[in-house]
Amino acid sequence: MNREMNVSYITLGGYVGLEKYGYVYFLIIFTVYILIICFNATIVCLIVTHQNLHEPMYIFIAALLINSLLFSTSVYPKLLVDVLSETQVISHPMCHLQIFMFYSSGGSEFLLLSAMAFDRYVSICKPLQHPVIMRKPTVIALLVLAWFLPAIQLAGQVTLLTQRKLCRFTLNGIFCNNSIFTLHCESSNLLTTLGLIIFLNLIICPLLYIIFTYTQILIVSYRSCGEVRRKAAQTCLPHLLVLINVCLLGTYDILKIRLESRISKTARLIMTLQLIFYHPLFNPIIYGVKMKEIFKHLKGLFVKVK
Repeated sequence: MNREMNVSYITLGGYVGLEKYGYVYFLIIFTVYILIICFNATIVCLIVTHQNLHEPMYIFIAALLINSLLFSTSVYPKLLVDVLSETQVISHPMCHLQIFMFYSSGGSEFLLLSAMAFDRYVSICKPLQHPVIMRKPTVIALLVLAWFLPAIQLAGQVTLLTQRKLCRFTLNGIFCNNSIFTLHCESSNLLTTLGLIIFLNLIICPLLYIIFTYTQILIVSYRSCGEVRRKAAQTCLPHLLVLINVCLLGTYDILKIRLESRISKTARLIMTLQLIFYHPLFNPIIYGVKMKEIFKHLKGLFVKVK
């Protein structure tokens, strides 16, 4: 690839054995993407079409699964094109757009989980006030905040990213993420500070709030009767599992730059594929199996199909 092309394009150098296994990559990625669409869309459609699921908890679940679809769509179509192409490149504008979609959907995930935690806290700790507090305008406001707050903050950072000069043009990955900072000619204190602020606003603060609310739920459940403890376990456990999953994957993404020089290219590829394969499939499976009302409608759907 000549220098003129490198000025406008970034090479994605994270693939291993693409010349031999390109069609295998394509088949695996395409199959997983179809499964992600089917699993997430099925749960969302069940929530939309069944009146008894039109409650704040299920609305937030639907929003979380839609967010998983957005997360996947920011990555999968480009992967499918790349594995069948002779060269794996991405233009600077598309790379920055991918970064924006990838991390804004990640930030929305934490804020949506915070909204779920708030709903569960009110439902279990203040059950008589739940219908008053969690009214339709409140739910809409929380959804708008969860989607637009990350987008607004990431838009500012990505705008600054587009103005940075690159001295390297090969990214050690299969899609654009925070590894792009390794391509810059020099570090930027402004970008570092802004990234830290975004990290605190979209990850640390929501995480601390979730820990606080679930601690309160645990205390109230411990002091209450068995029925309250059962309700707390049934509705809170799936959210906690999803939270643990997204925290582990987020930690890997943050540490990946520091680990690049210490792990092999094959290991990096496997870990990256786990990041984009495992997470979007995990949410609908957990909510479909662990949420009693959703699971009941899922069983009814399969009975109709048979």
